[in-house]
Formats: sequence, structure tokens, C-alpha cells
Amino acid sequence: MNTRMILSAFVILFVASGCATWDSMSARQQSAVIGAGVGGVAGAVVTDGGVLGTVGGAAIGGVVGDQVGKRR
Repeated sequence: MNTRMILSAFVILFVASGCATWDSMSARQQSAVIGAGVGGVAGAVVTDGGVLGTVGGAAIGGVVGDQVGKRR
């Protein structure tokens, strides 16, 4: 696993977290955002930083997070 790739993923997550506010979001929306972030990082790690893997992981993670948030 490439240290530079992991550091880049954390920087992106940190920057993206500053762009969002949780105050006006429902639990379902929050779960979707968290799922997309985790899925994107997982997709990047699995595909060694491949764009398709990262975007696909984020999309799948967002859908899963949305469904999990629906049940809260």
C-alpha cells in the first residue's frame, strides 16, 4: 500500500469535511455522506488509486449509507 495514496485520501476527506455542515442534514443524509466517503477510500485502496474504483466505491457506499440511515 502506498503511503502517499493513503495520505492523499485523508487530505481529501479532511477538506471535504470542511465543506459540509451537519446541522441541516437528516440522519439519512449524514449516513449517505459517511458511506460515500468510506466507500471511496475503500475503492481507492482496493484498486490502487484507480479512478473507476474510487468513484464506484463512493457510489456504492453512498447507496448503502442511505439505506442504513433510513432504518435509524
